Amino acid sequence: MPTTPPNLIKTDTLGLIAGDAKIPVHGSEIPAYWAMPADKSHPPIILVVQEIFGVHEHIKDVCRRFAKAGYLAVAPELYVRQGDASTYADVPTLIEHVVSKVTDAQVMADLDASVAWAVKKGGDATKVSITGFCWGGRITWMYAAHNIALKAGVAWYGGLVRPVTPLTPTHPIDVAATLSVPVLGLYGADDTGIPVETVEKMQAALKAAGSRSQIHLYPDTPHAFHADYRPSYRQTQADDGWKRCLAWLAAHCAR
Repeated sequence: MPTTPPNLIKTDTLGLIAGDAKIPVHGSEIPAYWAMPADKSHPPIILVVQEIFGVHEHIKDVCRRFAKAGYLAVAPELYVRQGDASTYADVPTLIEHVVSKVTDAQVMADLDASVAWAVKKGGDATKVSITGFCWGGRITWMYAAHNIALKAGVAWYGGLVRPVTPLTPTHPIDVAATLSVPVLGLYGADDTGIPVETVEKMQAALKAAGSRSQIHLYPDTPHAFHADYRPSYRQTQADDGWKRCLAWLAAHCAR
């Protein structure tokens, strides 16, 4: 993970149960971080999917923010089998040696196991949602297509149109026509890695399918605008996105 300033937002654990965990998956375990309200029975579950940098302090803080909002939030380390993201000093090397080797099938199975784990911890099995950032934004769309029992998803600047590979055989644009879980996409118009044309293509595909999913595009906004530990952070857009995220989840989890 690149050297960056500490994140600006620090969410405490007052009134929460929070910490590290091990999630059983097919006879092995993967590490995770989780947080939930200490005084709430059967809270709704939110899966928090990491950026390419893994489950670092920012992602843990996001889990605590969701817990403060009443959720059981869990962030599993989704490519720990391929390597430790924190040991890589630059993004291209991290992608080459770790991220590019992660299969969608592995991730879907790990997220399924994370849901089962969260239910055993007391989460409400009937109110499960997902959110993710960057790499996790794409995964949010893909898991919403995989697990139709989800109530909702919120995808923060995840790739939509990408080349097909044996490890990633489909992408969000490929599932737009059949997506039944409502997903809110939050994107920046100045994201150099996710061209506006691809966002518009996804919007058109969702509209043609009569989908309940929506995309909000922030003008003059870069990639990773929610990441308060990075220079790309934009407080106004991040705050607005967080409000939209919570409102979207609340509206769909109430059903």
